[in-house]
Amino acid sequence: MFIFDAIGSLFGYVLWFFYSIFNNYGLAIICFTIVVKLVLFPMSIHQQKSMAKNAAMSQKQQEIKKKYAGDQKKMNEEMQKLYDKEGMQNMGCVSMFVPLLILMGVYYAVVSPLINTMHMDTSVVTSALNNLTVMPGIGNQFTTIYGQLEIVNIATQANGEAFLSQFFSAADITAIANYGNSFNFLGINLLGKPSDGFSILWLIPALCFVTSVLSQVVTMKIQGTLKQQQGCMVVMLLALPAFSAYIAYSVPAAVGFYWIISTVVSFVQTLVLQNFYSANHMTAKQEAQRVELLKLQEANVAYSYNPRKRINENNNNSNKKKKK
Repeated sequence: MFIFDAIGSLFGYVLWFFYSIFNNYGLAIICFTIVVKLVLFPMSIHQQKSMAKNAAMSQKQQEIKKKYAGDQKKMNEEMQKLYDKEGMQNMGCVSMFVPLLILMGVYYAVVSPLINTMHMDTSVVTSALNNLTVMPGIGNQFTTIYGQLEIVNIATQANGEAFLSQFFSAADITAIANYGNSFNFLGINLLGKPSDGFSILWLIPALCFVTSVLSQVVTMKIQGTLKQQQGCMVVMLLALPAFSAYIAYSVPAAVGFYWIISTVVSFVQTLVLQNFYSANHMTAKQEAQRVELLKLQEANVAYSYNPRKRINENNNNSNKKKKK
C-alpha cells in the first residue's frame, strides 16, 4: 500500500543509517527496532495510562450502564462526563491506529530493501521484479511482497550478476551484493528461507512462535488476566503465533528475525509500562494524591476556624501597630 511504502521509505533512512555504522544487517535491525519503539514509547505510556484509568473506573462505568440501560444517548453523555471528570479522552482507536500505522511502515522498510532502504529507482526495481518472476530457473523463488529480498539474495550469488545485469547497472549490483553480504548474523544467513530444507534457519520460525506465546502468557499473568482466558481465546493465543511462525518458515529469514526482535523489545517495553503504569500502581498513586489533598484541606479548615489562633494573630498585629 502507498501509505505504508511512504512511511517505510522514511524509516528506511534510519535503517540504512544503522547499516552504514555496523555494516551488518542483524545489528542494524536490532538498533532500528529499539529506536522505533523509543519513538513510540510516549504514545505507549499514554495508552497504558488510559488503560489503567479505565480499569480503575470500570465500576463507575458499570453503574452508569446499569442506570441508563434503556437510554443509549444519556449513557454516552454520562460516560463522556466521567471521562472529562477523570481527565480522560475517549481516543482509544486513534492511539492504537497510529502505532499500527507506523509499525506497518517499519515492516515495509524491512521487506522492501531496494526501494525503501537503499532508495533505488522504483520503476527499475518493479521492472526487474516483473521480469525475474517469469525468468526460467529463478522465477519460482519470487513472491509478491518479498521479491526485493530475493533480488538481494541473488546478487550475493556467484551467477547473480548474469541474472541482474539486464536490469541494474554494475554499480547497483555491487551495492546490492554488499548489502546482501551483511545479512549474515551470528552464522545465520537472513536471506535464506527456512522452507528450503532442514538448517539452522529453522530456529527463526521456532523463535517466532516461542517468543510470541511467552510474551503473551507472561503479560497476561502480570496483568492477572491469564486465568480468565477460555475457549476461543486460548486458541487465538496459540493460533496467531503459529500463523506467524508459518509465514516466517515460508519467507526470507530476515522477516522472521525482525518479528522476533520486535516481539522481544515490545515485551521489555510492556514490563516497564506494567511496573510504572499498571492499574494497581496508578490507583495507589491517585489514592496517595487524594489523601495528601485531604490533609491540606483539613489543615486549611483548622487554620481558618481556630478562634484562639486568629485572636493571637490579631493581638500580634495590634502590638506591631502600637510599636510603630
